Amino acid sequence: MIRRTLTMFALSTALAACTSGEPAKPIKDYMAQDVQPTAEIYWNAVQFISDESGDHDIEPQTDAEWADVAQAAARLGEIGKELKDPAYSDTRGSGWNDFADGLIKISADAEAAAKAKDPDKVFEVGGTMYSVCSACHEAYPAETPETGADATSTG
Repeated sequence: MIRRTLTMFALSTALAACTSGEPAKPIKDYMAQDVQPTAEIYWNAVQFISDESGDHDIEPQTDAEWADVAQAAARLGEIGKELKDPAYSDTRGSGWNDFADGLIKISADAEAAAKAKDPDKVFEVGGTMYSVCSACHEAYPAETPETGADATSTG
């Protein structure tokens, strides 16, 4: 009985140490280094460009390119789950987790569209994903440095 109690105590202590309450990266760095580049892979995969040289449809051409788009969508779903970690969410209120859930859901739709190699659906879902991200940024604007503060600090 004592051995089992000590084992449970050791396991709970180890688990508590894994969740220190500090995020792996400050949110500003996480967004700039992980979220934005991953979202851009998805958003840039399917485009319609009209310029002086004509109209241009941009879309993945190979299985590998489609796989990259699907992988970016899957990663965004993982990011949504990571954003729900208490290290990121505890001080931001319940709305934060609602937006993270929205990212998780739309990322699943995005991954399905990419796996189906459906450029119209990738474009449509990309627009919805952009709306989810924009709404979150409206509710949780990026922290800006104080006047006179070093713009590279992560406060």
